[in-house]
Amino acid sequence: MSERESMEFDVVIVGAGPCGLAAACHLTQLAAEAGVELGVAVVEKGSEIGAHVISGAVLEPTALDELYPDWRSGADAPAATAVTGDDFWFLTRGGGWRVPHMLVPRPARNDGNFIVSLGDVCRWLGRRAEAQGVNLFPGFAAAGLLCEDGRVTGVVTGDMGRDRDGQPKSGFQPGYELRARYTLFAEGCRGSLGKELMRRFDLRRDCDPQHYGIGLKEVWAVDPARHRAGHVMHTLGWPLGGDTEGGGFVYHAAGHQVYLGLIVALNYPNPWLNPFEEFQRWKQHPRIRAVLEGGKRIAYGARAVNKGGLQSLPRLAFPGGLLAGCEAGFLNGAKIKGSHTAMKTGMLAAESLFAALRQGEAAPALLADYEQRVRDSWVWRELEQARNFGPAQHHFGTLAGAAFTWFDQNIAGGRLPFTLHNRVPDHAATKPAADCTRIEYPKPDGAVSFDRLSSVYLSSTNHEEDQPCHLQLADPQVPVRHNLPRYAEPAQRYCPAGVYEIVAEAAGPRLQINAQNCVHCKTCDIKDPAQNINWVVPEGGGGPNYTGM
Repeated sequence: MSERESMEFDVVIVGAGPCGLAAACHLTQLAAEAGVELGVAVVEKGSEIGAHVISGAVLEPTALDELYPDWRSGADAPAATAVTGDDFWFLTRGGGWRVPHMLVPRPARNDGNFIVSLGDVCRWLGRRAEAQGVNLFPGFAAAGLLCEDGRVTGVVTGDMGRDRDGQPKSGFQPGYELRARYTLFAEGCRGSLGKELMRRFDLRRDCDPQHYGIGLKEVWAVDPARHRAGHVMHTLGWPLGGDTEGGGFVYHAAGHQVYLGLIVALNYPNPWLNPFEEFQRWKQHPRIRAVLEGGKRIAYGARAVNKGGLQSLPRLAFPGGLLAGCEAGFLNGAKIKGSHTAMKTGMLAAESLFAALRQGEAAPALLADYEQRVRDSWVWRELEQARNFGPAQHHFGTLAGAAFTWFDQNIAGGRLPFTLHNRVPDHAATKPAADCTRIEYPKPDGAVSFDRLSSVYLSSTNHEEDQPCHLQLADPQVPVRHNLPRYAEPAQRYCPAGVYEIVAEAAGPRLQINAQNCVHCKTCDIKDPAQNINWVVPEGGGGPNYTGM
């Protein structure tokens, strides 16, 4: 077998999302201001920058304004539609009511924000980073850690050209060792290397479990008569029951496009619930359908989002590296936004990394000042004020939780003298199927609602089929022996891409994994009640190929 080639950098950044790219751009800004040269590399598993980036997205521009104050005026600036209207609706079956603006929690208001394609924002940041001398490596998945003497010294990218049994094929190419004085991990929510780092360095001690939702999104080209450029709508209520947190969004973007989706918290108890089908039901509501009729669906995707907030943040520094952005869990649930906090924590990480590099120490063990920088920033103040949002939804339900949040944010300013907690991991909230009501979903109408496989087609998802399965089962017997009789194997329903299915055979049922369909949402890694599924990176370049998401 060929030896791995090795490349040396000052800093390696894992992940070319808003966090990793903001960090790379800020690092090279600091170096240019100081008149020094830095070797900075960004490794990204998507086939190109932005290929795996998906978000609503309403962007709060605070961090981007700090990074590039002129970002709006550039000839190649990402399309950004200023928010012109902001509605919040509580939906009932076939009806509902608009929440008066004065009753909307202040963090959920969108004055001064922009509707964007976050993928386009990342492509723009990627061009800026490359122009500033950053080495971008799209199509290379960081598959393992390099560690020496208890310190992270870089990452190794995944091998290319192994067959499904792990044996080298004729075009086999071993992965590269990307060695660095420091490594910043910005893989996004539920990063595979981030999980390993948290275990290896016990970074989750003294914090609550992280909590998650699955966000499903579609992009539609709609009838211009139904389009309201810059208008934002969020919904609570139907079709989700009182024991299931979540809500929908409809964002009227540029070019008569509408971004819409549904977020379902992954601590839902009923294993019969299917988040994808709930999304299809939500679109049938008269208020949503009225926007879509006569339009055309042009894109689909799904991604897990973290929502634990301040109480769920791990320790951020470890020997040789840092965690930032959604890798650590910096999304502000009360704002339903995480891109601005991801970018800012990437920039703060860049400042700590640059300071450490300037000290000239050969291998300092810990970048301890990064955590202090975060605590001193507006990111920490945001999360501290919003700390009770998620636990309140969990403990009090949708309506009472919303009332608590309004009082907490609008009257108390997020300064109530207590902190709520939710210490039950999402997977542990799942109840036995026999104790829950089975949910029968209507068939898709092909006009507003659709099936999963046609949706996956719109995500342009592609994997080399003859490669090792990246959805690893710790015990292959658990799905049929444990999950099927107790929970009706919920992987069949919580996966938004039809990856998992129970196949009836003469010898008995078996779980079939259609890994080529995977859109890299990470829901299975989170929600499996037995915690038997480990999501690891497939060959670099595989997965969805989002455009305009």
